[in-house]
Parts: sequence; structure tokens; C-alpha cells
Amino acid sequence: MQDGNTIDQTVQRVIDTLEDAGYETWLVGGFVRDLLLERPLHDFDLATAAPWQKTKELCLDAGWAVHETGTKHGTLTVVANDHVLEITTFRTEGTYLDHRRPSEVAFTNSIEEDLARRDFTVNAMAFHPERGLLDPFGGQEDLRKGVIRCVGDARTRFSEDALRILRGLRFASQLGFSLEDATLKAALAQRDDLLFIAGERIEDELTKLLCGQHALHVLMNYTDILNVVLPELVPMEGLDQKTKYHIYDVFEHTAYVVHYSPATPLSRWAGLLHDAGKPDTFFTDEDGVGHMYGHPKVSVEHVRAVAKRLRFSRAFTHDLALLVRYHDTRPAPTKKSIRRLYAKLDNKEYLFHALCDLMRADSLAQAPEYHSRVKITDELEALFEEMLADDEVFGLKDLAITGADLIAAGFPQGKQIGDALEAALEEVIEERLPNEKEALLSFTLDYLRMGR
Repeated sequence: MQDGNTIDQTVQRVIDTLEDAGYETWLVGGFVRDLLLERPLHDFDLATAAPWQKTKELCLDAGWAVHETGTKHGTLTVVANDHVLEITTFRTEGTYLDHRRPSEVAFTNSIEEDLARRDFTVNAMAFHPERGLLDPFGGQEDLRKGVIRCVGDARTRFSEDALRILRGLRFASQLGFSLEDATLKAALAQRDDLLFIAGERIEDELTKLLCGQHALHVLMNYTDILNVVLPELVPMEGLDQKTKYHIYDVFEHTAYVVHYSPATPLSRWAGLLHDAGKPDTFFTDEDGVGHMYGHPKVSVEHVRAVAKRLRFSRAFTHDLALLVRYHDTRPAPTKKSIRRLYAKLDNKEYLFHALCDLMRADSLAQAPEYHSRVKITDELEALFEEMLADDEVFGLKDLAITGADLIAAGFPQGKQIGDALEAALEEVIEERLPNEKEALLSFTLDYLRMGR
């Protein structure tokens, strides 16, 4: 374990401020887990015997900003010297009536009682720079074993808040751990309770899970749980693609695409859903070869269904749909191909790079003899970067003429101006015209005079 002296001085000052006033205070949650795992320390959550009103008073007197972010549950957010800390009064919780929230919260003076209400043993530890580690439920041993185990009875913990089932998988993905046997048994038995949880809470946990370093491990080993909140995965499992390009079934291929994708929400969700339309479009020809024509378009329909259910933002859904729609285009590394593809991606640089990432991951998750496609994608992206550096044309803003040039030539402002510029852009993209003012002006004026 890292030395207690590694505790940030600002965090130490906050602890001292509360304890000097007579209120026992501990570091809890992810901080303790990361301290024991010798991971970077960044989440500073404190649990204290001080009522939240007293915590607020003491922190304000110390000159720190205080925000009442959850006073019903005894929680304040304190900003001290650019450090953001959540400080919560020791508490116990009543019965859970809706699979997500306690019917009542009672405050206590006991850190042990506070830890007993928490979800998993690896999260139910406390640390004090002087008193050391408090570990009443064996969390340190479970960290050593690499297991996620509920505090107390697993069925009770999951009955209180079904989202804890996904939280367990999320920690498994982030830490490379596995669910302890009794915890897994309870999770499987109570997985349908996840249907009571709001879509945005499901999305938050799934996104963190997908972006975990060990997402492949979770996808491959806990599909029976994930299928409840992502039924789109069910028909992928065991679907032999029956092509020379693939050595995995659709679900296994999908899991590996997620694994090979950058650990960002957009890339990982695109990897997860890019082939969701394959089961709908799959058939074999007379030679027994599998085909899935048009599956990207059908996959987009699944993207929209997932986005609606999990309440993705409109912008995220739009970007995700574009990546899934065009993931199978496999453009040649030519300027013409790049211009066409860039236009389809709303002329957004980050989407072009994200699509290259998806195409690379897709290739790496295929049969080894087709991993060479990664090199083609690398060439495509390198040429794209060269074109950006050379300010080559990609959209209307890059054309050598503007609507003002056409208006100055005598044509009235209106839709026809935009149509003429779009037609000119298409000619440049297809390399039938150079991006030069004189050539473009001649073309657009002819276009307008002919009334097209």
C-alpha cells in the first residue's frame, strides 16, 4: 500500500478542520480502493460524524466553497484549493421500496455502521492518515483475490438497489476482477430487477463498463446479465458468420471490436452496436457462405432503439449512428474517397478519426489474414491529415468562391445560390473541377443561368 503521507495536503487540511472541531472523519470509497491497489489517487470522498450543517459552517469558515448537492442524504460538495471533495455524514439507510432508493436515511456517529450500508467489500473500507485502514468486511483480501463481493447478503444488497448489479460488472471491467460466486448467483437471480431502473442510470454504468480496461472479460463472461438491459446482444450470440473473414461469431467479434477500440464512450458504443443488424440480415447462399447485406443500415435502427431506451443525447446518437452507418465502407486511401466520406460524416474531423478507429478495430477482430486492412486505414487517416494540413477542400467553407461572389455577379440571394455552391462542391470532390475561383465561378454562373 502507498504510504499515508501521500495524502494530499489540502485533503489533510479538510480532515484536520473537521477533526479539530471534534468530528471523526475518514477517507472512503474509491480513494481507499485505489490507495490499496497503488493506482493514481483522484477521488476524495470523506465520511464524517459532523452533521452536514456543521460541515458547511466549518468549511466556509476555512474559506472553501460549499455546495449543497445532497443534503437530504447528508452530502456536501466542497471546493478547496481546486480540489473537489464530497463530504457525507455517517449514515444508515432504511428499507428500499423501489429497487433504487432507501425509504429513509438516518445519521449516525459510527463509521462502521456507515460502511455496512455500502455495496461491495472493496468499497466498504475507510482510511485515516493517522489511524490507518478500517476494513470490517474483508475488502483488502478481496482486492488481493481480485473479486467483487457484496457486503453481507448479496440478495439483500441487490434488492435494495438493482443498479448495484451493473456497478459490480463495471468494477469488474475497470479492475479486471470477477464476481464472487454468491454475488454472481444473486445477480443472475435478480437481474430482471434492472428493468425497474431509469435508462439514464443504466447508460451511465454501461458506458463506464464499456470504457473499462477489461470490458472484453465482462462482455464474454456476464452476457446473461447484460442481455437484460441490452437485448440487442441476444441474437448475436452463437451466430456463425460463415465467411472467410471471420473466426468469431457475431457477439464474440463485437466484444473484440470493443476491446480494440479506444476507451471513449463514442468508440466503445460504436464497437458494441456496429453489427447489431447482422442477425436481421443474415442468410447463406447455395454454397453455405454467409451474407449480411445492408446490415449497417439495420444496425442504425438498433442504435436508435438503444439510444431512446437509455436516453442518449441527441448529438451523441447522431454521431453514433453515422459511425455505425459507414463502418463497412472500406474507402480506398485516395483524396476523392476521403472527400466523399468526410462529407457523409458532416465534415467533422473527430468523426473521421473515430471511424478510422472503428474500422481498425473491426479489422483486428476478423480472421488474422485480414488484419492487413489496418494498414490501409492507417494510410487513409495519414492522407486525411495531409489534406487538412494543406487546407484542401472538404466542404462549402473551403471552396474558392462564396455566395457573395455569385450575388456580386448579379444573381439574387436565395436557395439557388446554395444549390449552385453545392453542385460546385460535388464537382471538386469528384475531381472534375479544380478548386480555383475562375473555374468555379464559370461553372456556378452557367449552373444558375440554366436554372438547374
